[in-house]
Amino acid sequence: MLLSMNEEERFRLTKKERITGERRIEALFARGRSFMAYPFRVVYLETSHPQSPQLSVLISIPKKRVKAAVDRNRMKRLFREAYRLNKHLLTAVATPLTGQMEVAFIYVKDELCDFSSVEKGVRKALKELTQQIGQEKC
Repeated sequence: MLLSMNEEERFRLTKKERITGERRIEALFARGRSFMAYPFRVVYLETSHPQSPQLSVLISIPKKRVKAAVDRNRMKRLFREAYRLNKHLLTAVATPLTGQMEVAFIYVKDELCDFSSVEKGVRKALKELTQQIGQEKC
């Protein structure tokens, strides 16, 4: 079954959707709000950067938590896949309310997770984020 362009775009995670640049990252952590959605700490900030997508994401798997680079890279891959499949939970609600938003996900668990655990954590984080945004705008 062929997907329409809109549906195909919904399930992509492009380079433009990732937060890059020291200034943007510092601003996100300095002015952003945060909450815990285990196994992630989520930091978010409404922004108005020209030429950036409505929703940008940063993934951090600290070396302090996961020592081996191979394992950190695997966790990043699992997170990207889980986020890519579930980002519609956030974009459907958040972007009409906020415009542009930057979100950082920091992994806080000390051991590795399988995909189902990561996806469950991503869903929980995205639902909590939509609730927080809704409360701020009301």
